[in-house]
Amino acid sequence: MVQAIGNRKEKGVIRSLDYWTIIIYIALLTFGWVSVCGASYSYGDTDLFSLDTRSGMQIVWIGTSIVLGFVILMLDDRYLDMFAYIIFGFMLILLFGTIFNPHSIKGSRSWLVLGPIRLQPAEFAKFATALALAKLMNTYGFSISKWKDFGLTLAVIFIPMLFIVMQRETGSALVYLSFFLMLYREGMPGSILFTGVAMVIYFVVGIRFADEMLSITPTSVGKFAVLLMIQIFSAALVYVYCNDKRDTTRMSLVGLAATIVALVFALFIIPFDINIIEMILCVVLIGYLLYRFLATRFRNYLWIAAFAIGSLLFYNMADYGLNHVLEPHQRVRINVLLGLEEDLKGAGYNVHQSEIAIGSGGLQGKGFLNGTQTKLKYVPEQDTDFIFCTVGEEEGFVGSAGVLILFLLLIWRLIHLAERQVHRFGRVYGYCVLSIFLFHVFINVGMVLGLTPVIGIPLPFFSYGGSSLWGFTLLLFIFLRIDAGRNLLRN
Repeated sequence: MVQAIGNRKEKGVIRSLDYWTIIIYIALLTFGWVSVCGASYSYGDTDLFSLDTRSGMQIVWIGTSIVLGFVILMLDDRYLDMFAYIIFGFMLILLFGTIFNPHSIKGSRSWLVLGPIRLQPAEFAKFATALALAKLMNTYGFSISKWKDFGLTLAVIFIPMLFIVMQRETGSALVYLSFFLMLYREGMPGSILFTGVAMVIYFVVGIRFADEMLSITPTSVGKFAVLLMIQIFSAALVYVYCNDKRDTTRMSLVGLAATIVALVFALFIIPFDINIIEMILCVVLIGYLLYRFLATRFRNYLWIAAFAIGSLLFYNMADYGLNHVLEPHQRVRINVLLGLEEDLKGAGYNVHQSEIAIGSGGLQGKGFLNGTQTKLKYVPEQDTDFIFCTVGEEEGFVGSAGVLILFLLLIWRLIHLAERQVHRFGRVYGYCVLSIFLFHVFINVGMVLGLTPVIGIPLPFFSYGGSSLWGFTLLLFIFLRIDAGRNLLRN
């Protein structure tokens, strides 16, 4: 009797699966293996399926990933909720223990070496963190607007992130910032997301144009632009969150008039550092926001003042962080990306060779195993972090666009599945999964094209290796199992 019920349940799970997502998964695995073949192939190789080659080993990783996915589908989805915290706790212990790992690979201590097998716990910690977040946010009475609940959520995100940074694996740690996209979907104020974007803009603009002067004045263009943006952003926040057009107009006109007068005086009468005036304007703006808070007792004025203060502190600390906190190789990569350095033989070599490989592919590419840049091994890490350059060279623009369309379809499908979940647990986990995939694809393809910093994260289902492939498979198939469980309840 029990066996019959189990068989019916297994058949129900199989029938309830979202096969469109599985088809996309299989397509990505197939194209990924073809790309690994192209990236790892050397002239004279005769057997692409030999276990002595990376293409042969990738078949092993693909096969074990499919088996792993099938095993997950056969599990009872209630166990995922029941053991979420236990899985998360175990992964935290594993991450912490890896910090003291004696094996260092390319300066990173994020790998566990078990004989011929190397595993990266940071890849598996992603699904564990997603499960923990889903369970926490599905708790009765949870509200992201409560400081206690929001603080617990941040702790779940930042603790594994801290351990991974301590392993000297900054790229994998940054992936955890993608969870903020899920938090935004679940009710986190848009102002927090906006603040994060603003900080990135301050950093890029401030560092990139720090040494450029405004005409004949000793005014740093970077600092001038950042101080001006702080005023503009603060006024915009007052308009959106305080619904006060009069205050917005007043702040905008005063700031604009003072800036124009300072510019005219500095350019045509006596050259001086205009940023002195801009800094005074920012201080006056903060004082006015605090005054409005005391006068109206409307807390949004206080939060906007805190945003302006935080913006000033962040900008003034950005230069210190770049030159004294980041590792030398990370600092050089950022400088190369921002155009401050041209290190084509050092930090900029990977990206430069990758751009050559992609550009040489043209519209239709050179064909399977016919790429010259990849065959001659000009691009380092071309079968892992930089594997997309192999797609560009061998398959051209058409093939690259096809791969990106497949990823777009996967993201769209994940959004569809997440939105139809009955319980918050499934929806939160689904948005965690799609946020991770979106971050990986955007950053990986961007760094191959020279649009984002080189932080060393794999392209899902394409980059060679078992850890990343198993990690992404776990992420995806756990969600497919949760979704299948939802369909069983509905039926």
